[in-house]
Amino acid sequence: MKTTLADYRDLVRAYLKPQWRKAALLGILLVTVTGVQLILPQITRGFIDGAASGAPVRDLMLLAVAFLGVGFVNQLFNAAATYFSQDVGWTATNSMRCDLAQHCLSLDMPFHNDRTPGEMIERIEGDVNTLAEFFARFIFQVLGSMLMLVGVLVMLFREDWRVGGALAIFAALAMVVLYLGRSIAVPHFRAERAAYARLYGFLEERLAGTEDIRANGAVAYVMRRFFELSRAVYRKAIKAALMGQVVWVAATLLFAAASVISFGLGAHLFLSGGVKIGAVYLIVQYTEMLLRPLERLTRRIQELQRATAAIQRIQEIRQIRPVIEAVAHGALPTGQLAVEFEHVSFAYVEDDLVLDDVNFSLLPGRALGLLGRTGSGKTTISRLLYRLYDPGSGVVRLGGSDIRRLDMAGLRAGIGMVTQDVQLFHASVRDNLTFFDPAYADDHILAVLEELGLIPWYESLDTGLDTVLDSEGSGLSAGEAQLLAFTRVFLKDPGLVILDEASSRLDPLTEQWIERAIDHLLRDRTAIIIAHRLATIQRVDEVMILKEGRVREHGKRVNLAADPQSQFSHLLRTGAEAALS
Repeated sequence: MKTTLADYRDLVRAYLKPQWRKAALLGILLVTVTGVQLILPQITRGFIDGAASGAPVRDLMLLAVAFLGVGFVNQLFNAAATYFSQDVGWTATNSMRCDLAQHCLSLDMPFHNDRTPGEMIERIEGDVNTLAEFFARFIFQVLGSMLMLVGVLVMLFREDWRVGGALAIFAALAMVVLYLGRSIAVPHFRAERAAYARLYGFLEERLAGTEDIRANGAVAYVMRRFFELSRAVYRKAIKAALMGQVVWVAATLLFAAASVISFGLGAHLFLSGGVKIGAVYLIVQYTEMLLRPLERLTRRIQELQRATAAIQRIQEIRQIRPVIEAVAHGALPTGQLAVEFEHVSFAYVEDDLVLDDVNFSLLPGRALGLLGRTGSGKTTISRLLYRLYDPGSGVVRLGGSDIRRLDMAGLRAGIGMVTQDVQLFHASVRDNLTFFDPAYADDHILAVLEELGLIPWYESLDTGLDTVLDSEGSGLSAGEAQLLAFTRVFLKDPGLVILDEASSRLDPLTEQWIERAIDHLLRDRTAIIIAHRLATIQRVDEVMILKEGRVREHGKRVNLAADPQSQFSHLLRTGAEAALS
């Protein structure tokens, strides 16, 4: 993937245009700093020529004071330019980081299934952080360097056209070298970032599985693989750094040549009587000032190569478009919701159907018990209802509407799910219950807890709703974690509730609270209860059994239980729950 000037232009337009006032102020500061820096050698030149010609001490003192004053002003403006440059750059970078994170969250589940969290952290944080220097220093230092370059050449031409012409040729040659070398190391820096992404992805997975790794004696394997990935990062980084130095080496040789030119021309003009000693100093000093922007440009070119590699990787992500587009705006009805699957087929992998021509309907307010072996497609039905995936064929309806015509946020707000694995956050109980939504008042949360019969659990918390939980939920039993999940759904007040083995991890102390919570949660709502245990579905109205992605049996629970020919009746008689696992 090649980065074009249009890519850089689009970045600047997207993330610097909103800050145009700060950028304009920064531009004024850069022009001022450049002008002040060009004045300083002129003052020094006057001092040298005055001292050589026996000027009064008072005049020399005035020049010295002027030099100190102008130098102080230069430092003030330079500090201000540095501050605004960093402010503008990091504001742009943080905005890009937010946009990229939001884009990734909008992408389909297959995208996330193919990438580890560690890799995504490296893309969103590592690659974007690399661009901080691009926004904070590259753009503005390049502009400042170009201003300085032009200003110095103008001053040199004013002093002597031969000096100005010689150094203008040198500057043009240096710019050509920098331009030609701008992309030499880009592929290598891109390979380095990819190596870091693999390393971070590996670390994230292994650290998350520390318990299993230690229990199964896999520590040695993990460390060996860690060394292999670290070695790969080392090799890529070394190669990228070496290639990045190519431009610097070429520029250093050019700088040496420029010094020879300035000293040679200065000596020639002085010995021939064409200029005074102050002018020689001026030529040498302006040459040094000419080298500074070229040196900064050289370093920024190295940063640009890193930034270009990061831009390419970021653009790769941004060019991925979600297959499931949230463009519809139909409203989901409130209250109990009807559910209908009409000839629905679906495959995570092409030609490997997980659901095969599934047809069923569930009236509003009814509860469906969903049974089947692992891999039969039970959880896939819930994922299709949430529209995490779209069916390969057929239609899924909720509340009588094709879910593809419903507003995505409204659709997901109308469905509540509780699973056996509850995601907790390192935050207060309040934030864990409300998903960080400040719209829920504490009184409302407490009323929900009371309605669910969870006040005894709430009173057991050290600091009530302000009790801080960690992401692993340490200090909470599995049942207490389920209580959080039930309260979340009750606060959401959805029209459809899905329980995916939500009561499979009960502990004796909270079992009664859980059962009461379930009764309250299912009241006046449509429900789908996915279960492996037959006892879990005693409260449902209908039972559907899936086998190899097809509906094996569907009907009223009482009718199926009374029919000796039904599979559900057979399961009840034999208690063969193993057949469902």
